[in-house]
Amino acid sequence: MAPRWPRLQPFGEGALLVELAARPSVPTARRVAALAAALERLPGVQAVVPAAVSVLILGEGVSEAGLASALSQSQPLRWRGRRQRIPVRFGGLEGPDLAEVAALAGLTPEKVIRLLTSRVFTVAFLGFAPGFPYLLGLPRRLAVPRLATPRPRVPAGSVALAGGWLGIYPQETPGGWRLVGRTSHSLFDPSRTPPALLAPGDRVQLQAT
Repeated sequence: MAPRWPRLQPFGEGALLVELAARPSVPTARRVAALAAALERLPGVQAVVPAAVSVLILGEGVSEAGLASALSQSQPLRWRGRRQRIPVRFGGLEGPDLAEVAALAGLTPEKVIRLLTSRVFTVAFLGFAPGFPYLLGLPRRLAVPRLATPRPRVPAGSVALAGGWLGIYPQETPGGWRLVGRTSHSLFDPSRTPPALLAPGDRVQLQAT
């Protein structure tokens, strides 16, 4: 029997998880964004955390009627995201995992770079660190696993792959994604308005430099 969506379930104390689909996709990301916006207006909601296929609601006293209304009224957003071109230096010290990613995919490093620069990715949501974009559109054969042991330090601007996602590290942080390149673009700057370079719905194309 096929699962029915959306699915609601308690998530610890004072939280509720709303799942909208089984797998990430651009249409699902639009639904997640729309539902998150609708839920933020509900009385009793303290915080809303959108993810790939779900929305986490934090707060006590959220009524079932209000939640049902938000679910029924939230239509997938018609994203009018910006087109962003991001220069990337692939391989070498900037992308130390490029050769291993290529080996896992059964490709040459050059072919991996061509695949990554020929795609237009879509920002599904931001998470993990301020301004960190989770990008949809990675070719299936590049859906490589995370590193067995995360790095204690990943440089800011690192372009990375893990589990079907492409991401770009905004700051230097620990991380277990596989690094294929690095950009000089600043993904997050608190003095900028808005501070995050990318937003959900933005379309991103990587350019090899």
